[in-house]
Amino acid sequence: MIIREVNGKHPQIPEDCYIAENATIVGDVVIGNECSVWFNAVIRGDVNFIKMGNKVNVQDGAVIHATYKTSPTTIGNNVSIGHNAIVHGCTIHDNVLIGMGSIVMDDCVIESNTIIAAGAVVSKNTRVESGSIYAGIPAKKIKDISPELTKGEIERIANNYVMYSSWFKE
Repeated sequence: MIIREVNGKHPQIPEDCYIAENATIVGDVVIGNECSVWFNAVIRGDVNFIKMGNKVNVQDGAVIHATYKTSPTTIGNNVSIGHNAIVHGCTIHDNVLIGMGSIVMDDCVIESNTIIAAGAVVSKNTRVESGSIYAGIPAKKIKDISPELTKGEIERIANNYVMYSSWFKE
C-alpha cells in the first residue's frame, strides 16, 4: 500500500480499518472507523481534504479526489463506493450506495438514504434528494427508495464489507 504525506498532511487511518496492499492513500485524508479501502483504490488528498465517516467501503479501482482550493470531498457513515466509481469534490451524506462505475462530480450533494445506480454520471452541482435512486447520463431521479431497499441494499452492503475486510486482516 502507498500511504504518504503530501505538503505536510498525512492520512489518518484508524487501526480497525482494512487497507489493501495496493491501495493508495495520500495527503489530507481522514478515515473513520471500520472502513475498508480495496485493491487499486486511490484516495488522493493532495489538492484538498477528504474526510470519510465510519463504515465506508471504497471498492476495487475506485478513485476519490477533490478540486484544488474549491471542492473538498466529504463522505458520511455507512457509505459504499462501488468498483471503479469516481467520487470527486462532493458531499455524500449517510447511508448511500454509489454504484459500480458511476461518477459523482464536483459540488454535488448526495443526501442520505440514496442510491446512485451503476454507470450513472451525477453532473456538477446536482443535489440528489434523500430517499431516491438516481440513474443515467446525466443522472436523474428514477424512483423513491423503500425502507426495505435501504435496509436490504445500503445497510447490507456496508455491513458485508466490514465482514469481508475481516477475512483479510491477520
